[in-house]
Amino acid sequence: MLETLSAFITDYGYLNLFILSFLASTVLPFGSEALVIALVYQGFSPFTVVMVATTGNFLGACTTYYLGLKGRHVLEKYLSPSPEKLEKSEQLFNKYGVYTLLFTWVPGIGDVITMVAGLMQLPFRSFSILVFLGKFGRYLVIAYSIVLLNGGF
Repeated sequence: MLETLSAFITDYGYLNLFILSFLASTVLPFGSEALVIALVYQGFSPFTVVMVATTGNFLGACTTYYLGLKGRHVLEKYLSPSPEKLEKSEQLFNKYGVYTLLFTWVPGIGDVITMVAGLMQLPFRSFSILVFLGKFGRYLVIAYSIVLLNGGF
């Protein structure tokens, strides 16, 4: 069983990572960190792992942002965010501004932050830069922590 899983990771690692990272950036209860760690342990290029995970996660966030642009009724129909999380995210935006987007990687509230950014019709350019940087930073820390813990491979 372990051999089969290892082969699956090796054969389709980057594709699996992209899909999982994309889905993890919606309100679906997925996480991509374990696969990032597994791929780095398997000897995949840490930089490529970071870029694939960041790109998938960023594009998932863009999808959630787009649904937010379409309005609250679309969000409720497709993503069903809790009113409490939406309200908390709106409060964060009102208090800290657009830089809240740097924290869209935070589990539980990050996906709602991207929804609120769409609802508030924040400019896509600002959204893109800050969300990409935040997600890139998170994956960079995860991947290179594994590299450092293993003596630099």
